Amino acid sequence: MDASTESLVRQWLRAARHTLILTGAGVSAESGVPTFRDALTGLWARFDPEDLATEAAYREHPGLVWDWYEMRRGMVRAVAPNPAHLAIAQWAAAHPGTVTLVTQNVDGLHQQAGSEHVIELHGNLFRNSWLHGCGRCDAHRTDTTHPPSCTACGALLRPAVVWFGEDLPRVALYRAQHAAEIADVCLVVGTSGLVYPAAGLPGQAKAAGAKVIVVNPQPSALDATADAVLQMSAGDCLPRLLAM
Repeated sequence: MDASTESLVRQWLRAARHTLILTGAGVSAESGVPTFRDALTGLWARFDPEDLATEAAYREHPGLVWDWYEMRRGMVRAVAPNPAHLAIAQWAAAHPGTVTLVTQNVDGLHQQAGSEHVIELHGNLFRNSWLHGCGRCDAHRTDTTHPPSCTACGALLRPAVVWFGEDLPRVALYRAQHAAEIADVCLVVGTSGLVYPAAGLPGQAKAAGAKVIVVNPQPSALDATADAVLQMSAGDCLPRLLAM
């Protein structure tokens, strides 16, 4: 990390009245969480993500899709938060009420590291929701089907993640956009900047006057408009950048 850039970024962070932190798959990958496409290995290698992560695919092959997500849950349970997750949690705890953490990741590792009030734009792998249930569905009262289904209406449980073709959770997106509008600094970590609408948050923050900082070991689509780019892994960079 260039010493002058590091010093400048640290000044921005310490002076900020509100900081938006946006994290992507690169942060989780440093813990050993396979990216979405990397999870298509072994028995799953013959599938395309669109074969498994759409409502249509789930309706056609519910057991198959459910098993894939169960496999992914098992992979995530085997890993732990890395120094980047911990550095973010410690920074937020030391600056209460001034940090909003928005993530594109669904693994819950930020929460495991101690981060609170995380805005999960793409849902959470370890939660379930109902596929067009009756409104009285109870996760504790399900039939012994595969996947589990509602005893009242037969609706299937589904992973509470955003599938292809689905909108982001409305409240989560609103909260993230509001944080972008009021941020003095937007710290973008481990994301390619290609997946929208999440990738639009740094531009929204910049338009509102925020400094945009990109931390990513590879070039990203956000580099050209960022105020500072630190081409480092999150686990190496953030413990130094967010040191008290």
